[in-house]
Parts: sequence; C-alpha cells; structure tokens
Amino acid sequence: GWKDAISTTIINFNNEKMQITWAAREVFPNENVSFSYTFDEGKYKVWKTCPTYLLDQDYNSGCLFKTEGPTLAISIRNSNGSEELFSKRLKSDFYIKPNPPENVTFFWKADTVTVSCNKPKRAVKCLRLELQYKSKFDKDWQSRTSKCCSVGEQGFDPRKCYSFRVRLKRLVPYCNVVNYSSDWEAETFWMNGTLLDSCDDDIKSQSNTVIFLSCLLAVLLMILILLILLCKCQRLQKSVMPAVPDPKYIFADLFNDHNGNFQEWIHKTDHAMVQTKIEYEEPELIIEAESQQEDERKSDKQGPQEKIFSFSRADENNDPKADQIACPMPTSNTIASFAGFQILMNDDMYVML
Repeated sequence: GWKDAISTTIINFNNEKMQITWAAREVFPNENVSFSYTFDEGKYKVWKTCPTYLLDQDYNSGCLFKTEGPTLAISIRNSNGSEELFSKRLKSDFYIKPNPPENVTFFWKADTVTVSCNKPKRAVKCLRLELQYKSKFDKDWQSRTSKCCSVGEQGFDPRKCYSFRVRLKRLVPYCNVVNYSSDWEAETFWMNGTLLDSCDDDIKSQSNTVIFLSCLLAVLLMILILLILLCKCQRLQKSVMPAVPDPKYIFADLFNDHNGNFQEWIHKTDHAMVQTKIEYEEPELIIEAESQQEDERKSDKQGPQEKIFSFSRADENNDPKADQIACPMPTSNTIASFAGFQILMNDDMYVML
C-alpha cells in the first residue's frame, strides 16, 4: 500500500518527451533508486532503463526519456533492481504540456486587437489560446481566452502603451488530468498599433521632458532673481558708499605723461595756464581799443562830451563825501582809466565817479 502513496510528477512535453520526477530525499532517504519504463502492452513488455537521470544532491530524483506511445508503465526499484519500490500505469496523452505558440501576430483595428498564431500539428481541439495584457497604469494582467488559434479584445486606448503575452492551454478534464499550459511567449509592447521596445521608454521620455522643462524654468528664475538682487545691491552701494573718484583718470596727464612727477607736471601746467590767460586777454584789449575809437567818433559828431576816469576805491574811502569831483581838464576826446576809477570828461571839466 505504501508503494501507491509515492507522489510523482508526470509531464509530457508536447507529446515528444516524458519527464517523471519523485521526492528522492523524502521517500528514499538512504537509497539511490533506479527507474524503468515501457510503452508496450500485453504480457511481453520490454522494460527500458532510464537514459537520463535528474539528480537531487547526487540522488536520482527523476528521469527524462522519449515519448513512444499513449500508454506508459513506470517502475522504481532499489539500486541493484532486485526489488520494486513503486509502479504505475498511465495515459501519457493526459499529461501533455504544449509548446509556446509560434509565429504570433497582432492585428490592430481602431480599439480592437486580434492575436493569432500557427496551429499545432496535434490535438488542436484540446488547445486554447490565452491572451494577457496590461497598460502601464495597471498593476494586474487582464486575461482573455479563445479557441486556438486566434483571440481578440476591444477597448484599447491608443494613447496608452500595453504589454502583451500569449500561451497555449490544454483543456481539463476532457484532454488533460493536470492543468498544463505552455510557457509564455516573449512579452511584446504596443502603443496604437506600433511595436515598442518597452513601455518604460514612453514613461522615461515623458519624465525626461518634464524634468528638462522644470530645470530650464528653475534656471531662468534663478537668473532673474540674481539680476534683481544685483541691481538692488548696486543701488544700495551707491547710496551708502558713494564711489571715490580715481585721481588716475582726473589727472591722466600726471600719470601718463609725467609718471607721477608732480613738480614737473605743475610747472608745465602753470606755464600752460599763463599762456592761455594771455591768449584770452588779447582779444579783450582789442575789443576795448575798438570801443574807444568808436566813442571818439561819436564825440566828434555830437560835440563836447563828458569823459570818465577810473580811480580805486581807496581814494574813494579817503573822501567818502566826494562822490563826484569836477576838475578842469584839457579838451580831449579820449577816455582815460586809472586803477579802476572812471572819469567823465568834457572840454573844460571832468567828473570822477
């Protein structure tokens, strides 16, 4: 009775290879067992030893061999094969695990997606095509199953990126006693009918754009704030600490022409000022002479006129009451000036102001 209680796992890979495994360490802890199998029926069975053992810590824990028929008999014996420890008969067709779908294609039309694959060579009626998908905003996969070998689904948003994966399943219990499905086909990424390398690319591109615009805005804002602070600091500096003029620019000739020699610079500067003063006074003398000549002409025409002589205020202070002094003067049409006092003259007298 304990022989029938041994747990085994049986997988028929697409009806091409069989894999039988058992818990060697738990069931046979101190013995390295042997495995035999046969696909023959009737009294005359030809038992074959396992061609490829699966190991668990150097103990035989399984066997891999070729599928040769629908009926299988297995036997587990002790290490030398003299004692049978476990035996079982089974239908290999009830343990089939299909291969992943081949040549998977996606057809997009508006918000509808149709997925199809090539039909397997055997037992197509026992197979179902399962489609799973999710967008970048979904946490769990959405599933859709249909007959082999085409499945369709509606309601896809063209603005979203979707992940797709498909696999084949065996019907239970009509075709299999164990619910076996194929491995998932390679995951693909689609957006509005366009195949992408990854949905992360779409997220990264959007996030990179947002980050770039945010950084650009922050930099522009910082530049604006710095300019405002700079203008305010310059105004505050001018109001609190006025700029001291640099003598280098005021006395440029002192530093450039005379290398800072003040004596040489002041000597040449005084000489230039005297020259300028002389050049400036000469036109005044000419103008004064011309005005005197004009006055003489007028006096000749108008007859006797008063003449003006100028004296200094010092004489005025000696005789403050004498604002005007009349003195006989020889007839003359010229204007005399003495030390800043003006003398008004006519033919027989003059008046001092």
